[in-house]
Amino acid sequence: MKLDTTAVHAGRKTDPTTGAILPPIYQTATYVLEEVGRLKGFDYTRSANPTRQALEENLAALEGGQFAIAFASGMAAVDSVVRLLSTGDHIVSVDDVYGGVSRLLNEVVALSGITVTYVDTTDVGNLTNALRPETKLVWIETPTNPLLKVTDLDAVGRIAREHGLLLGVDSTFATPCLLRPLEYGADIVIHSTTKYLSGHNQIIGGACITNDPQLAEKLQFLQKTVGAVPSPFDCWLTLLGIKTLPLRVERQCRNARALADYLAASPMVDRVLYPGHSTHPQHDTARAQQSDFGGMITFELKGGYETGVQLLNYLKLISLAESLGAVESMITHPASMTHKSVDREERLQRGLTDGLVRLSVGIEDVGDLMEDLDQAFAQVKVAAPVAHGALS
Repeated sequence: MKLDTTAVHAGRKTDPTTGAILPPIYQTATYVLEEVGRLKGFDYTRSANPTRQALEENLAALEGGQFAIAFASGMAAVDSVVRLLSTGDHIVSVDDVYGGVSRLLNEVVALSGITVTYVDTTDVGNLTNALRPETKLVWIETPTNPLLKVTDLDAVGRIAREHGLLLGVDSTFATPCLLRPLEYGADIVIHSTTKYLSGHNQIIGGACITNDPQLAEKLQFLQKTVGAVPSPFDCWLTLLGIKTLPLRVERQCRNARALADYLAASPMVDRVLYPGHSTHPQHDTARAQQSDFGGMITFELKGGYETGVQLLNYLKLISLAESLGAVESMITHPASMTHKSVDREERLQRGLTDGLVRLSVGIEDVGDLMEDLDQAFAQVKVAAPVAHGALS
C-alpha cells in the first residue's frame, strides 16, 4: 500500500462485536483470565493494550519497519534507546540536538558513566573523527531543531555499519511522509508523536521503530519495566491524527515553501534557513533523501533579541508556543524561550543567535499567515542589537 493508504488503514481492524469502523478505546488496566495460565492475549495494560497495539502496527507500517514500541513521550522513547547502553559506553551525537535530549544526556545519562561527544554531522568526517573504541551509539536528528541541519543518512549509515555501531535517527521533523531512515541503515527511528504524527496539539507521546527483533525485544522490555506507556485514549487520538498525516504534511510543506520565499524577501530578515532553498547549506542532501522539505522554517531577524521579542508579541494568528508540527502555525524565539537559561556564549557557539526565530507552519491559508507577519513586521522597531545572556 502507498503511504496515504497505510496512514488510514494500517493497524485498523473492524470491531468484531459491533462492526465499528474505528478501533475501540480499551480503557482498562487489567484483563480477566479464562483460567489459570490461559490468557485471551492480554493481562495488564502496562504490558500490552489492544488500542496501543493498533497504534504500534500503524507506526511500524508507516516507517516500513517490522516493530514499533509506543511510549508516553518522545523523551521516554529517547531514554529507552539510551538505556540500551552500559557504563563506560560513548555516544556521538549531532550537535544541534533537541534541548530535552541534551539535558537528558548531560544531566542524567552522564551519572551512569556514559559519555557524549557532540559534532556537526553535516560533515561526516566529524563523525568519523569523534569515534572511540567505546563508542556504541550514533545519535542523529535530521532536520535538526532548531537550525534545520540535514545529515546525509546514507553516509552515516555506512559509517555505523563499518564500525558496528547502533544508529538512532530522530525523524520527528521529517515524518515518514518525507523520509524513512530505516531505508538508509538506521537501526532505530524515533518520533515525538506529540508533533506531526498526532498533529493536533492534543497528546504527548513517542515511539521507536526498528527492523531488528532483538532491539525490539529489548525496547519492549524497557517499555513494560519502566512503564512509560501512553494511555489507550492517547493512542486512539494519535491513530486518529495519523489518518490525515499525508494531507497535512503536504499542505504544511507547500505553505512553508511560500513563507520561506516571503521571509527571504523581507527587509526585516537577515537570513532564512529552509532545506528547500538552494541557499541552505545541505539543500542537495535534503533533496536527495527527502521527498519534500518539511514545514519548519528558521530565520534570523535584524535587530537581534529585542526585534525577536517584538515580532512574537505582535503576531495575532500565529501562536506563540514552544511546540511544533500541528495544524496551527506556531512560532518560537529560542533566546527568550526554549534556550533562555543557556549561557549566551554557549548559545551563540551553537548558532542560536539573539534574533533567531523558529516557525512551525500549519495548514492555514498561506495568505492569512503572510498578512499576520506583515502587520507584525510593520509594528517592529529595529534598534541596535543588545546582548542578552541567561535570564532568570
